[in-house]
Amino acid sequence: MTYQKTLALLALVLGVLLVLGPTQGGAQDRRTAHVLEIEGAVGPATSDYLSRAFDAAAQDGASLLILRMDTPGGLDTSMREIIRHILASPVPVATYVAPSGARAASAGAFIVYASHVAVMAPGTNVGAATPVQIGGGGGAQPGGGSADGNEAANGAAPQGPTGSERKAVNDAVAYIRSLAELRGRNVEWAEEAVRSGASLSATAAVERNVADFIARDMDELLSGLNGRTVTAAGRQVTIETEGMRLIEAKPNWRTRILSAITNPNVALILMLIGVYGLIFEFMNPGALYPGAIGAISLLLALYALAALPVNFAGIGLLLLGLALIAGEAFSPSFGVLGIAGAVAVALGATIMFDTDIPEFRISWAAAAGFGLASLAVVLVLARVGLSSRNARIVSGREQMVGATGEVIEWSGGRGHVWVHGERWRARGVDELAAGDAVEVREIDGLTLTVAPATAAEGSDFKANN
Repeated sequence: MTYQKTLALLALVLGVLLVLGPTQGGAQDRRTAHVLEIEGAVGPATSDYLSRAFDAAAQDGASLLILRMDTPGGLDTSMREIIRHILASPVPVATYVAPSGARAASAGAFIVYASHVAVMAPGTNVGAATPVQIGGGGGAQPGGGSADGNEAANGAAPQGPTGSERKAVNDAVAYIRSLAELRGRNVEWAEEAVRSGASLSATAAVERNVADFIARDMDELLSGLNGRTVTAAGRQVTIETEGMRLIEAKPNWRTRILSAITNPNVALILMLIGVYGLIFEFMNPGALYPGAIGAISLLLALYALAALPVNFAGIGLLLLGLALIAGEAFSPSFGVLGIAGAVAVALGATIMFDTDIPEFRISWAAAAGFGLASLAVVLVLARVGLSSRNARIVSGREQMVGATGEVIEWSGGRGHVWVHGERWRARGVDELAAGDAVEVREIDGLTLTVAPATAAEGSDFKANN
């Protein structure tokens, strides 16, 4: 009986553990925070990475999302996509501007305002969110990107803004004011950051209700977040960080590849490789490698161009230049079309992307390289054309004139000759005889007009035969 009671007690304990164990373990697993990185300019690769990371955090039942950010700004479309994910996230999002020396400029300032909790490390700054259209007055000053893909000016707004610039500024003001009202942050300073490019240090940001608190490291961040109640996806959520486990969600290979091909310099290189590869394939049908590599490169380039802010005038110049170079390849003009095409390619490359952010601009060195590469292709095509023009004709009717042969039979100024391994009717002077070397002067249908060949030509004919 004692043995049976012992077994029953063990079974009861095991059952309790099986029931309580998963619940406790599940509760502990839910106490996790996914740490995401926003470093450098905000672009298509960043928004794709954060979009997938937000979905993964929601599926894993994470309790908190931490955006560790250091950005000069970025593209408007990418920024707005990230903010849409933050606003729709059922998981509270804490943006942490870190490490010391980092900044949340322009697009970063919008993301700070959209977050449920905004935290800054000592020695960081936020602001400078003025959109500056390319070609607008004043240009962009160093240190901040714009919310719509241009750098922010750290100072007074440009004098005499155009209508499109006023629209961009007013749109950005309305957007950041709505975010400030949603999160209960400083509305007036938000508008000032957009209209005049104002910036704040970490301490000033906390004092002016732009950031919630300052944290030197992740431990202080979690301590400051513990017990805060926020509204996430329409419901009240209390953040509990005690014993919370941090999960670093680093960008994977997909993000790195997307970041590489959405680099404007890489996108333009892929486009040129694609076009030139197809040109060489059309010039040499069946080569296969140029066509296959060109098609893949061109598709990747088109994907990158669809994700980047492009200037249609630049695209038009680039396409015109490539068309002129292709015209040089198929209808040689001895460099006229090709040189014009190389100039158009270089000019198109310089204005192809409508942004002032250094990370999303074509460098002058790259633009010059593209122009020189196109010019080199033109020179090769022109050289081939000139060589073809000056080369001796080796086939066809025209090649027969000047060819040498041997008289087979001759009488009265007419007979037959042997030229290029063929028997031809011929006419010429009466003094010819069988075995004499002759040179073709004219061709009339199937009858050759011949004349006695020089000694050198005759010896060449005999040597070749």
